[in-house]
Amino acid sequence: MRLLLFASFFLLTVVSNAQRIENSSRSTTGYINPDGRIENSSRSTVGYINKDGRIENASRSTIGYINADGRIENSSRSTVGYVNKDGRVENSSRSTIGYVNADGRVENSSRSTIGYANDVPATWAAVFFFFFTFEK
Repeated sequence: MRLLLFASFFLLTVVSNAQRIENSSRSTTGYINPDGRIENSSRSTVGYINKDGRIENASRSTIGYINADGRIENSSRSTVGYVNKDGRVENSSRSTIGYVNADGRVENSSRSTIGYANDVPATWAAVFFFFFTFEK
């Protein structure tokens, strides 16, 4: 899986209990639901973020993990990134690749705002970017 971290065209906003994911023209491209279910714009389930930290695809196959310490791992349990308590997101080499700020702004490594993650936990927003907005 090739990771294209923090795609610059995604915005996250709140819509009826699900966090709507929008592109730069405000077209809905997906949703993050409070139960951890990830949906595409047609409301079809494309993945899950489970309470135990497992990240699954639509077939319920484990594709990664988010650990309590903020470490993000792939299905082989190799570390692919980190989400720090301050919202800084790093790749496996510990280089900063973006930020999920307390006010909901999502920024790239240059601190340019690329979207919003209102009412989405920073780890969930980062997991979305690590596992659901990349070319595979």
